[in-house]
Amino acid sequence: MPAQRMAVVRGKGAPDKVFPELMPALYGSVYTLKFDLKKRGVPDFKVTGLRARYPDANSVPKDQWTHIMGLPVPEGTASLPQKVPTVEVKLETWQYGTVAQILHLGPYDQEYPTIERLHQFIAEQGYEVAGDHEEEYLTRPDAKVPKTIIRYPLRKKPDPV
Repeated sequence: MPAQRMAVVRGKGAPDKVFPELMPALYGSVYTLKFDLKKRGVPDFKVTGLRARYPDANSVPKDQWTHIMGLPVPEGTASLPQKVPTVEVKLETWQYGTVAQILHLGPYDQEYPTIERLHQFIAEQGYEVAGDHEEEYLTRPDAKVPKTIIRYPLRKKPDPV
């Protein structure tokens, strides 16, 4: 998977507390960028699904999670409008390379068996996880059947000596 230029916000805490704080800043920034570019005659870009990385989801309680949330932006983006004074939206390039991903259908709190299947597949293919747990949300949280891509960057397992 190629690297991706991203508008990014960061937060810490339970998802139901962090998301409402950070989403207006992230979406406000990206949609303002989209409309500013359109006014200048730059080809329109589609605002795609939210991506979220959870670097410590397996090591701390849910109310202490670190959230790194991003939306893809055009590659040449050099700055972002800031729409919420208390939340900084930064530009980053998220590296990917070789990844494994799986589509989870259903509530977020029922992802564990899907994640286990993905980890088993990764191990069976001779790889190991080489980065943060990432989710890409393809539907709104209130969708009848939420759709989430669960993704991990990979590296080949070293050969046993």
